[in-house]
Amino acid sequence: MEEVVVAIALPGLLAGLVSWWVPARAAKAVTVVAGVSSFVLSLALVSPVARQGYIAAGGLFRVDSLGLVFLIASTFVYALTAVFSAGYLSSPAGEGGGAFKGGGAGSRYGPRFLAGLNLFGWAMIVATMVNNLAILWIAIEVTTIVSALLVSMDDTDGSAEAAWKYVLIASLGLGIALFATILLYDAGTGVFGPVYSLTFMKLLSGAHRFAPETVRLAYVLAVLGFGTKMGLFPVHTWLPDAHSEAPTPVSAMLSGALLAVSFYAILRYFQIAERTLGAGFPREVLLGFGVASLAFAALSVLAQRDLKRLLAYSSIEHMGILAIGASFAAPVAIVGVLLQVLAHAAAKSTAFFGAGSIWKRLGTKELGQLRGVVGALPWTGPMLVLAILGLSGLPPFGIFRSEFLIVDGGLSSGGDWPAAILVVLVVVAFLGLTWSSTKAMLTPAPEGTPVVRAEPSGLMAASMLVALVVLAVLGVHVPGDLSHLLARAAAELRAP
Repeated sequence: MEEVVVAIALPGLLAGLVSWWVPARAAKAVTVVAGVSSFVLSLALVSPVARQGYIAAGGLFRVDSLGLVFLIASTFVYALTAVFSAGYLSSPAGEGGGAFKGGGAGSRYGPRFLAGLNLFGWAMIVATMVNNLAILWIAIEVTTIVSALLVSMDDTDGSAEAAWKYVLIASLGLGIALFATILLYDAGTGVFGPVYSLTFMKLLSGAHRFAPETVRLAYVLAVLGFGTKMGLFPVHTWLPDAHSEAPTPVSAMLSGALLAVSFYAILRYFQIAERTLGAGFPREVLLGFGVASLAFAALSVLAQRDLKRLLAYSSIEHMGILAIGASFAAPVAIVGVLLQVLAHAAAKSTAFFGAGSIWKRLGTKELGQLRGVVGALPWTGPMLVLAILGLSGLPPFGIFRSEFLIVDGGLSSGGDWPAAILVVLVVVAFLGLTWSSTKAMLTPAPEGTPVVRAEPSGLMAASMLVALVVLAVLGVHVPGDLSHLLARAAAELRAP
C-alpha cells in the first residue's frame, strides 16, 4: 500500500505539467483521469488504514485515519471538479457571456486553467499526506499561490480585486502560521535538542514535556493563521469576494476542499496542544472562533442577493460548526465533525456547480433576477434546490446527520449552552440560505417569457448528480469501512 500513497500524489502534479502544453481537448481528458484516479486511489486506503491506523511511505508521506478523511474530501472534490470543468469549458456561453473568457476548445485559456486546477488539487492532496508540520505549511502556501491565480483567471476588475485581497490576507495569515510553526519547533528543542524533524509522531511523543506557554502561544497563532485560510471570523474577509468572483470550478475547490484542508492543519496543532496543555484551553479557543464565525455567517446570509456570495457565507457558517464541534469532548461529536467535512464537500460542490450552470445558461447570479430556473434547467434546477436544502441541514442528507451527532456530543459532554447556541444559529442560517435561494429557483418565469429547457452540458449535470447521491448516502447510511475510519480518526484527536 506504500506505493498507493505515493501514487495518489502524482496524478495532479503530472496533469498540471502536461495540461499546460497539450491541446484543450487532451488537457480535459488528462484532468479527468488525474482527478478520478486520485479519488479512487484514496478510497483504496480506507480499509487498510481503518485496520492498521496508518500507512507510511518513506519519511515524507504518512496517511493516518485523520489525514485520510481530509484526503478523501479533497480528492472527491478534485475528481468532481475535473469532470465539471470538462463540460464547463466546452459549453456555450449564456446570455451574460459565460464565466470563461475564451475558454473554447481551440483556446489556450482552457489548458492553462486546467493546469492550475490540477496543481491546486495536487497541493491539497500533498497537504493531507505529508508527515511534517513545516512541509504542511509549504503545501498550504502553494495552494494560496495557485488558487489566487485561478481566482483572477477571468480577468475582470472584480476577479482581480478579489485575487489581490485573497493574496494579501491569506499571506498575512500564513505568515502568522509560519511563526506558530517556528514557536512549536522551539518548544521541542528542550526535549529533542536543537535539530530535529517536525514529524507528527515525534511531536506527539514529546508534547507532554514541551514548554506550556510556548505551545499556548503557538497554538493560538496557528488557529489564527490557518483560520485565515479556513475562513474563521474575523480573518474571513477574503472569502466572500474570492468565492463569488472565481470561476465556478475554482469556487467549488476553494469551498469544498481548501477550507477543510486548512482546518486539518489546525487539528494537527490541536493534537499537540492537548497533550501539552490538557483539553481545556485548546477546546475553548476553537469554541470562541467557532461561535463567532457561525453567528457572523448566520446573520450575513440573510442579506445576500448574489447566489455565489450566499454560498460563500454558507461556507463560513459550516467552518464555524466544525470548530464548535471539535471543541466538544465527546467522541460522537468528533465523528460528526469529520462526517461534516465529507458531507460539506459534496453539498457545496453541488451548490457551486449549480450556480455555475445557471450563470452559463442564464447569464446572472443575482437572486432577484432569477426566475424559472427549474423550468429552464430541468436537471440542474431541482438538484440545486436539493443541495441548498442539504446545506441547510435537512434530512436525509449527510449534513443533517453530522450536525445531529455534533449537537448530541455537545449535550453529552456538558456543553449545553454551546450546543444550544449552535442549534439557534443553524436555524437562523437555514432561514437565510433557503428563503431567497429556493424562492428564486422555484418561482416560474414571468408570463409570456419563452422558456427553453436545456442543460449547458451533460458532464456538468452528471457531476452534480454524483455529489448529490453521495450527500444522500452519507445521511442515510455511512458505509462500514468509512464509519470505522471516522471513529478511528476521532480517537486519534483525543489526548491519551
